[in-house]
Amino acid sequence: MKKGFKILYPLLLAIAIVIGIYIGAAYNNSPISVIPNFGQSKINGLMYLISNEYVDSVNIDSLTEKVIPKIIGELDPHSSYIPAEDLEIVNNDLDGSFSGIGIQFSILNDTIMVVDVISGGPSEKAGVLAGDRIIAVNDSSITGSSITNEKVMHRLRGPKNSNVKLSILRPSSKDILNIDITRGDIPVNSIDVAFKPNDEIGYIKVSKFGKHTYSEFLTSLAKLAVEGTSKFIIDLRGNSGGYMESAINMVNEFLPAGYMIVYTKGNASPLNEVFSNGVGSFQDNQIVVLVDEWSASASEIFAGAIQDNDRGLIIGRRSFGKGLVQQQIPFNDGSAIRLTIARYYTPSGRSIQKEYKMGDSENYEKDLLNRFEHGEFDSQDSIHINDSIKYETLYGRTVYGGGGIMPDIFVPRDTSFYSPYLTQVVNNGIIYQFAFKYSDENREKLSKFKSAKSLLVYLKGEDILDQFVAFAANKGIKTRPIYINISRKEILNNLYANIARNILGDEAFYPIILMNDETFRKAVEILNENKGFPLREDEVYE
Repeated sequence: MKKGFKILYPLLLAIAIVIGIYIGAAYNNSPISVIPNFGQSKINGLMYLISNEYVDSVNIDSLTEKVIPKIIGELDPHSSYIPAEDLEIVNNDLDGSFSGIGIQFSILNDTIMVVDVISGGPSEKAGVLAGDRIIAVNDSSITGSSITNEKVMHRLRGPKNSNVKLSILRPSSKDILNIDITRGDIPVNSIDVAFKPNDEIGYIKVSKFGKHTYSEFLTSLAKLAVEGTSKFIIDLRGNSGGYMESAINMVNEFLPAGYMIVYTKGNASPLNEVFSNGVGSFQDNQIVVLVDEWSASASEIFAGAIQDNDRGLIIGRRSFGKGLVQQQIPFNDGSAIRLTIARYYTPSGRSIQKEYKMGDSENYEKDLLNRFEHGEFDSQDSIHINDSIKYETLYGRTVYGGGGIMPDIFVPRDTSFYSPYLTQVVNNGIIYQFAFKYSDENREKLSKFKSAKSLLVYLKGEDILDQFVAFAANKGIKTRPIYINISRKEILNNLYANIARNILGDEAFYPIILMNDETFRKAVEILNENKGFPLREDEVYE
């Protein structure tokens, strides 16, 4: 038996009783003096006793589904149980595709709104348009306060080549449109955008590390290089991780041969060291990596390898601090567990995993809230650094273990535009709602613009803010001129960016939304000054 399954054995005991029930045990009218011993497991014996002696009929399968998460919950915070009905959706996010109809939707006013139609996908071929309202699927109503994103995805996704009928309300049509769609493979992209902020710099936003992220990343790098890019910003903010292999391959593009990228080891997992192979095409290009408190796991592998090898600069805020490696192992019923089997370490020897107590996921999940309340997002001096866990980068710079990747250049969150009014419109989704409404009502006119730049010029000439304030007031948000003026620039930037996304997609959204992004602007400044290569501790820029 493989070591991995030996580790699993204690966790599978709750399942094994099902087999034990049918191996010949019969109901016995006489009292049981000792609970039967199945492989020296109290859990199996208890389940057998409940199944055969309990006063009422008990669904053992249902009980088992409740027991397994409790057992796994006594381990580290990242080991988890995935029920069979959730496994496909969980895996699709990283596997790179699923079978569906190919739309991006949002639920507004209890109605499914088609925000975007994937180019070349089944819905586009069938004639679905952005702005359509889906009111029924296969003649079954799908509107009202009870609909959720999960319910919609369950109804719209299905086996490849299967058919689904959508009943659609279209603003330009008086009649309900019934559109038959044949489901197909829909790609799940993990590179949100790749564009040039200026002639020399290329920006790549990586949202996750999936099965096809490396190939997407190479395509983006090549596209930018052909356009004359020589310096790169890799944005990993909000990226919670994914496949370690993807992160390793991506880092390899920037490192000469023989540089350590990461190593892992665990109680039952031998030491595994990974080194660069020297075939990367961007070994001499300046690189800046953006991270924040939501950058975790594979994002930290990437950032840690760049930082420890003094290959580029890390800019932003301290990353999440997830340095545990999970292996997904399936059960026969289609469910699975993700079991932590090792820790990963950066090239300098740092474990990036923050502290946790076995079985205490509640306090672990409050860590980011505690960081926020402690002021860590606003001031570098508020960050707790364990001076006893010091390491050195390749050039002798000091870095610290104890949880997360500390950036080389700290950029606090920008609070200059905060106001109670902004908080209200953001928390109530008013900005997004107005942007969709404005896009929907002006789609024909706005669709004439083919770039973010030209669309932005047009939008700046419109009375967008006045329309928005009136819309928000109609939604119950009191007009407060002083606060609106404080937040004016941020509100408008978000409105412009979301309208652009509704019309032109992410390629137009990011160039606009990043205009007010202090971390992004700092990265551009660093690269414009040719300071993307870290210095030794005794060096200074000329």
